Formats: sequence, structure tokens, C-alpha cells
Amino acid sequence: MAKAILLALLKVLMIIIFAGWIALWLLKPTNLWTRKWKGAEDSARHTVFGYYGLNFAVFTFPPIAVTIIGLVYLDLVTKEPPRSRPARSATVGFSNPVVVNSFVGILSSLEILAVFLFFLFLAWTYYARISNDFKKLMPVKSLKLDLWQIKYLRVATRFGLLAEVCLALLLLPVLRGLAIFQLIGIQFEASVRYHILLGTSMIFFSTIHGASTLFIWGVSRHIQDEIWRWQKKGRIYLAGEIALVTGLVIWITSLPQIRRRRFEIFYYTHHLYIVFLIFFLFHAGDRHFYMVFSGVFLFGLDKLLRILQSRPQSCILSARIYLIPSKAIELTLPKDPGLKYTPTSVIYMKIPSISKFQWHPFSITSSSNIDDHTMSVVVKCNEGWTSSLYDMIQAELDSDTGAMNCIPVSIEGPYGPASLDFLRHDSLLLIAGGAGITPFLSIIKEIASISSSRYRFATQVQLIYVVKKSQDVCLLNSVSSQLLNQSSTQLSLNLKVYVTQEESSNATVIGLVNNFSLARTVNFSTECSNYAVHGLDSSILMAAMVALSSIKFLVSLIFFNRIFVPTEMKSPASQKMVVPSENKASKEKTPSSVVDLLLLASFIVALACNTFVAIILRWKRLKKDIPAVSPKQGNKATELVGSVEARSTVEEHEIHFGGRPDFQDILSKFPNETGGSDIGVLVCGPESMKESVASLCQLKSQGLNIGAKGKKPYFIFHSLNFTL
Repeated sequence: MAKAILLALLKVLMIIIFAGWIALWLLKPTNLWTRKWKGAEDSARHTVFGYYGLNFAVFTFPPIAVTIIGLVYLDLVTKEPPRSRPARSATVGFSNPVVVNSFVGILSSLEILAVFLFFLFLAWTYYARISNDFKKLMPVKSLKLDLWQIKYLRVATRFGLLAEVCLALLLLPVLRGLAIFQLIGIQFEASVRYHILLGTSMIFFSTIHGASTLFIWGVSRHIQDEIWRWQKKGRIYLAGEIALVTGLVIWITSLPQIRRRRFEIFYYTHHLYIVFLIFFLFHAGDRHFYMVFSGVFLFGLDKLLRILQSRPQSCILSARIYLIPSKAIELTLPKDPGLKYTPTSVIYMKIPSISKFQWHPFSITSSSNIDDHTMSVVVKCNEGWTSSLYDMIQAELDSDTGAMNCIPVSIEGPYGPASLDFLRHDSLLLIAGGAGITPFLSIIKEIASISSSRYRFATQVQLIYVVKKSQDVCLLNSVSSQLLNQSSTQLSLNLKVYVTQEESSNATVIGLVNNFSLARTVNFSTECSNYAVHGLDSSILMAAMVALSSIKFLVSLIFFNRIFVPTEMKSPASQKMVVPSENKASKEKTPSSVVDLLLLASFIVALACNTFVAIILRWKRLKKDIPAVSPKQGNKATELVGSVEARSTVEEHEIHFGGRPDFQDILSKFPNETGGSDIGVLVCGPESMKESVASLCQLKSQGLNIGAKGKKPYFIFHSLNFTL
């Protein structure tokens, strides 16, 4: 009871802080806020915190505070004992698809509301700013502009503020260890779409801002004078131009046409975000940067913790190479027995022998309830990095040496949902396309391993697996025991395979699994690393890290400003005795770029101190808690895996050739086949498949009967993302 009250209080506190932060953004464009805030800054100048401390506390710290409280909340939630499936919430319907099309994808009513409110806020911000500007137009001293040119310049300037709003939220969706989106049930892979939306909006507004400003300079014939200016005070134009060009390069190389075909280009150019943020700081100034600094602060800390978590390196224990030319490899990694993860979790893997910088995500196909000492991922080797991995392992097999070399790897994660509520339905309909089967492998193993009444997971599960070629069913090999030995568990699993690009044959599901699951399992040496994958630090520890880093940053900022900007600490009495012209001149002594550098230096100091503390804590954990992997010599002795024994239960499984599944027919028959009214529909695969199923679930949520009889079933749609 006390724990439930504490969780409720933490949730209310997070809502209050976040609502207050949003209220600040709403009030910021008003004249009332401008007057009050100027007075608050003037008062803060004479305190130890200065105006910079006030800006950090008001604009930067609220999202950081939400993250700290959220991490504590998640730690308490994950330690809750298993509970029965709760009654369907009244808000569940808002998470079901409402808009489904190929352009915007699948949107729920909650997402539509959030996007609408965001763009409504942008419209309000722009209107409030531009209306105030037009009431008190002032000519630019360095430029002789006509009235329309002055107005257009103000329009261009205010588009820059819209880009600033987008930048304030841009990095929050791509946090992993400090993922605040997890508080509302959105995983990293799904939240990336919001990062793309915010990034595209930011570049759009920034381009209008920069191009319009250059246009005014051009028509006024001052472009040669203004474009190369690095002003001592105020906004630095040249820094803004560099930031804009850098942002455009990042955005262009992020387009799907480049990202999917030339991932390396996308990956490396994305690291130019450091250049972009530094020059944005110089262009906008420290006051504007505090508005967006919370995302930068959390992202920098998250990146640091992820780098440290991937140290020291682990190694690949074994690789199972399927003999049929599907170029699929199942990798087995050592795992700390204390590491627990939820199904659909992903890890990020780097193999230095292939690339020292590239990280690639993979869905975990094993269950931590079954495998205490290992975890598995399946890699579909198509091109680029994955093809290099396949060639490297194949080269080891074909070499004349007597032993297999050790393959060191760095691992980040696992990252997964904090709750398993998405599995707590009367029945589950799993729909996978191609490599989208990988998250479902862990789900099936999880349900089969803990099928107990106290968990109230769905025991009636139907898996629809759509593949192009029959050889792709080899990916089902790891759940062959669950497909065959269902009598030993409460899980009732029915499999329907659809082979779309092959003609009809007399093959059976188990026959295909037998034929295409023949593999060579190769054990590698572990002499290069004896550390198992140990996972993330506890949420409580990460919350403490975030809090300490905030304190270190603020202390460093105050210290640097006291040394390099001494005029800020005059007392109110002495300030009144200074002649206004002298006071103004004293402020002009410190260039704005120096103040910006002090902010940057404080951030670096905070990260450096946090790195030192994190390294010590990690070393102690490795020394005491994490068992080492027993070193062994790898060998080339291979074994053939396959030929599972068919049982009577496999007759329930179906295989269809030469066509795609009729999802409307499947959804219509499924409630009658399972008898459940609360149905979870999980889809993972091509976007077209997700959209097709989401459209049918949308019809269901709107009350249109598409064939079910008896008690009206309620379909709850979940879209999963696979990483392979």
C-alpha cells in the first residue's frame, strides 16, 4: 500500500513539474513574461547564482528533474511483484490506430493530439512574437532597410525561435538508458519517429530563418559585410551559418534513400551534431541555449553512461550458421546470471574487428528466465556490416588453423519495456513478416517459461509468419521445442506460415523447420575477454548520476563566471553608484562568446567528474558482482542442428504457398478460435503489413464488425520494431 502511494506521488510530481515547464514556454512570448523575467534576471545578477543559475534552474532543470524522478519511479515499478492482468483502462482505446496511411504511418488519437498541440503551440509562439515585433519596429543600425524589409527580417528571425523549440525536444526521444519516453510506455525504437519529426521541423524552420536573412542582406547589398561577421556581442552570424549548413548535411544524409543504402554515411555524418550544437550556442547565445540545454545535457550524460557500460568488452561464445543460403547467423553471448530483461528487448553491438565505431541494434531472441548464462541474437546478413560479419565467421571456418579465434564485442543494453502489460491479454495474435519474427521468438519463450496463473499472460497464442521463401523458416528453429512440446506447458501456440513467392507443395511446417534448420554450430575461444554482458546500471544509480552531474555543472558554472566575468557580482548598492554609461561599458568588456565557452566548459567538467565516478563504480561492480567467463579454446568441430521429432500437436500448424494472408479473415476467425474477448495484436514487419493490420484494428475500435460472432472482441494493436 505504501509503495502504491509513493508511486502515485512520484507520478503526480512528474506531471506537475512537466506542466510547469510547458507553462513557461507558453508564457515566454508574452510581454508580461518579458517584463517579469528581466527583473528576475537583474535581481539574480547580485546573487551567487547569477542570471545563468536562474536560467538553468527555470528552463533547463525541469526536464532533468522529471528524468531523475522517472528513473526512481521505473526502479520501483520493475521491482513490483507479478500481478494479475488489470482491467482494461478507459484510455486504452486512445492508443489504438486512428490514422493509417503510407505517408504519416500509424497514428493513435494520443499521438494526433500531441502533434496538434505541439504545432498549435508553435503557431501561438510565432503569432505572439511577430505581433509584438510589428507594434514596435526598430531599424537595424548597420543596415538601411525599407519597411517591408524590416518586417521580413523580423519574420525570418522568429522562424529561428520555432527551430529552437524543436531543438529543445529533439534529443529527448533518442535517449536510451535515461529514456524518459519509457515513462509513457514508448520504447526507443518507436520514439525515433518523433526525433525524425522534430528534426525535419527544425531544419525546415532553420532553413527559412537562414535563407530569408540572407535574402534581406542580398537585396540591401550588405551580404558581403554581414555573412562573415563574428560579432563580439549578440548573435554571431557566421556561427549560425555554420550550424545551418551542418544541420542540412545531417538531415540530407538521414533521408531513407541514403540511410538504408549507405548506412555508414548516415552514421558518421550524424556525429556532426556536436559541431551543430556548439555553433548554435555561439549563434543564439547562452540565454537561448538554456532553453534547449536540458536535452543536450541528458543526451551527453546518456551517451557517456552507455560508453562506460560497454566496457570492458565481452566476446562471442558461439555462432550457429544455417546451411541453407539465407545468410542467417545466431550469435550466443555470455550473460551475467543476475541480468534480467523483458521480451522484445534489444542490444547494441560493436565488433571492433569489423568497425571500431559502428554500433548496430539486434533484437534478443532468448529469454532470461530460461537462459541464465547466455543471450542470443539472430543476424540476417544482407550487406555492409552484417555481410562483413558473415564473411569473417565463414573465413574462420574455411581457414586451415586448428582453433577458432576469439571475437571481442562491445555491448550496450539490453533496452526493453519496463512493463509486460502488453502481454496481459486473453489471447495474443502475433503477426510477423520476414525478419520481424525476432521479437516474437523472445515473447514465445517468455510466455512458455512462466505460464502461471499469477502472471495472467495470454496462453492462447497464434503466430502468423509471412516469408518470401520457405528457407526463411529457419529462424523458427529456436522455438521448435515450443512448437512441438506444448503439452508440457500451459501455452497453446498455433503457427500459420505463408510463403508468398513459392508455388504450392506438400511440405509441412515441421518438415520445413527440419530441412532448413540444419546448421553448423561453432564455438569460439574466449581468451580475449572473460567478461559477461552485465547490462545497465540500476535506475537509482543513474538517477543519482544525473542529480550529481546537475550539481557539478551549476557549481562549475558559478565558479567560472566568478573568475572570468567579475562584473556580474557587484552588489545592488554599488551598482546604483555606477554611471549608466560606465555600467554599460563594463558589460561590453566580456564578449558573448566567452560566456558561451564558460557554459561549454562547465558541461565538460560535469561530464568529466561524472566519468571518474562512474568508472570507479563500474570497476567495483565488475570486481565484486559480475562473474567472469571461463576461458576456453575455440575449435572447428561443428555439429549439425536440426531434425526435430514431429509430434501430434504439429498437425494444428498450417502452411500456405503462393499468396499473402487475408488479415480480415484471420481477425474475424481468431476470437472464435481462442474464445477471448480482450485480444492483443502485435505486428512486426514491413510498414505495409503494419498499416494493413492497423486499418482492420481501427475498424474494430470504431465498432465495425468484420465477422466475429458472439461477444464482441476488443482488439488492442501494438506495433513492434525489429532490429536485425
